[in-house]
Amino acid sequence: MQRIEVAPVHIVIVKTSSMGDVIHALPVVSDIVAAIPAAQIDCVVEESFAQIPAWHPNVQRVLSSAIRRWRRSLGAAQTWTQMRELRRQLRELGRCDVVLDLQGLYKSALLTRLITGKRVGFSSRCAREPLAARLYDECHDVDMTAPAIERLRQLAAASFGYRLAGLPQFNLRIKPGLPPNGLAGDYAVLLHATSRAEKLWPSAQWQGLIAALNARGITVVLPWANPRERTQAEQLAGLAKLSYVPPALSLTECAQLMQGARVVVGVDTGLTHLAAALGRPTVSVFGATEAARFGPYWSACAINLGDRGRWPDHAEVSAALAPWIDTSEARV
Repeated sequence: MQRIEVAPVHIVIVKTSSMGDVIHALPVVSDIVAAIPAAQIDCVVEESFAQIPAWHPNVQRVLSSAIRRWRRSLGAAQTWTQMRELRRQLRELGRCDVVLDLQGLYKSALLTRLITGKRVGFSSRCAREPLAARLYDECHDVDMTAPAIERLRQLAAASFGYRLAGLPQFNLRIKPGLPPNGLAGDYAVLLHATSRAEKLWPSAQWQGLIAALNARGITVVLPWANPRERTQAEQLAGLAKLSYVPPALSLTECAQLMQGARVVVGVDTGLTHLAAALGRPTVSVFGATEAARFGPYWSACAINLGDRGRWPDHAEVSAALAPWIDTSEARV
């Protein structure tokens, strides 16, 4: 990465949601610090994902908004109190050198207007909501055919004048957690849930994969985030000899769970990208979206199977996992 010798720079990155998008913003932090070592970086993010930027050692401060929740309760006095508090916190940041909006939405552009400093974002051609570009002081084009992470990296590089090099670097620092339920390495985390029904891998395929993993002595761990997902996890676990459905986990606890796993298998969702960002052996299954565009591409330990209109079957996934789990260390 090209290094730029400048005085300390105070940068605020706005990337409010969703989980995968916030994870995708972390390599931008790594790029900026590699190019501008003295940079001080703060982040503004939705409250549900506030743990994520804190995993990066070069993020100084995380400020959380609750726009999603506030929109559902605009008549509540508490909502307006919380909005005023966020505005106060943003004002307390003082004058920033650059406020970088990686979201490209009108609501995120409005947040930049509450922060004092040069507001930079996507051009109207590249922003997800073109109207957002009217609220920036400086706009940049990016390659819209590139993966999402690369578009974010390109925007930051254009904003600060450095050249990109290499694959995304997430640089996550997450304190290891205790193995769940006494498990000690011979478990696979199956990320079976997603908010979009069309991205769900058929239950019969999960069942086939679970049977194959159990046959190799691998316990399957099925995390969940809401009652519907818990029901699905319990149904899949009930068909397995070796399975565990954990209690509700925070994002940090889920990351710790995946850090200790032998392998991770997941649909196209933010947690699957997190597993790949952590460097865990990860297989992503696709059927509703394009693997080349949305799949993890930055890790030699990440494999994308299937594509839009074609789901992989469980035998294909099991074969991809075999080099990682068919070792003498596996429990029998």
